[in-house]
Amino acid sequence: MSFKVILYYKYVLVADPIKAVQDQRELCLRLGLKGRILISKEGINGTLEGTKDNIAKYVEAMNSDELFSGIHFKYSDGTGASFLKLSIKAREEIVTSGLGTEENAENRITGKYLKPEELKKWIESGKEFYIVDMRNDYEQKSGYFEGSILSNVPNFRDIPKFLPKIKHLKDKEILTVCTGGVRCEKASGYLMQNGFENVYQLEGGIHSYMEKYPNEDFKGKLYVFDKRILIGFNTEDSRHEVVSSCERCGVKSENYVNCAYDVCHRHYIICEECYKKSGGFCNLKCRFVSRLAS
Repeated sequence: MSFKVILYYKYVLVADPIKAVQDQRELCLRLGLKGRILISKEGINGTLEGTKDNIAKYVEAMNSDELFSGIHFKYSDGTGASFLKLSIKAREEIVTSGLGTEENAENRITGKYLKPEELKKWIESGKEFYIVDMRNDYEQKSGYFEGSILSNVPNFRDIPKFLPKIKHLKDKEILTVCTGGVRCEKASGYLMQNGFENVYQLEGGIHSYMEKYPNEDFKGKLYVFDKRILIGFNTEDSRHEVVSSCERCGVKSENYVNCAYDVCHRHYIICEECYKKSGGFCNLKCRFVSRLAS
C-alpha cells in the first residue's frame, strides 16, 4: 500500500476556527488520515499522512471548499506510521512566532514570492542575493542551501535576536527560506517592517525546491516534524551528500535522537556506534543524574 504525506498552509480569515476544527476532524477521520492541523482566525497549517487515494480525496475536498481552495500542497512519500494519531486544534497562530497574528490576510505584510524555477535561475546566473534560512538550529544541521545564512536560533520566536546579524544586508536582495513556506510568510514581513527593502520568500519552501531539483543546491536532507525526521528526494543519486555529523566523534551521520534523560530530552545527531557507547544520553551529566533518579 502506498502512503503519502502532505504539507500545506493558507493564510485566510477563518471566522469560526472551532467549527473549522470540527469539520476537519470529521473529514480526516472519514478518510483515515493522521497528522497535525492548526487552525486560527489567520488560517490553517497542516501535515497529514494517509493512503495515496485518501490523500487525493482530502485534497479534492479542500479544493472544493471556498475557504481553503487554492492551497499549494507539498507531497512526499510516507511510511504509514509517520504520525501516531490525528491532532486538530484551534490556536492563536498557525505557527508560533511571537511576531503577531494575521487576522486580515488581505492586508498582511509579506515578502514577494519567488518560485523554485526562478531561484534556480538566480543561482545559475550568479546574481547577488542572500538566502536567509529561518528554521531552527537543529533543522539546519541536516541540510541547507549552499552558501545560505543560517539563523542558528533554537526557536522561530527567537528570530528577533537574529536580526542584528544581518542588518548590514538591508539594501540587498534577501530570500527567506523555511520548510514549507509558512514561517517565511511572517519572517519576510518582519524583515520588511524592520527596514529591509528587497525581501522575497521561496514559494512552497525548501520542500518544493527539493521536489523539483533533488540533490541540487540544497545539500543534505530536510528536517520534518514527524516520525520520519528527515526526508530527501532521489537520495540514491550520487549527488546526494550527508552534511551533518555526529556530535561525539564527528563522523558523517543523519541519526537524530532524543537524550534518554527525560528532563533533558535534547534533540541531537549521534552516530549509532557512539549512541550505543553513550547509553542514549547526550552527556555524562545526564547519564549520572538519570542514574541517581532511578
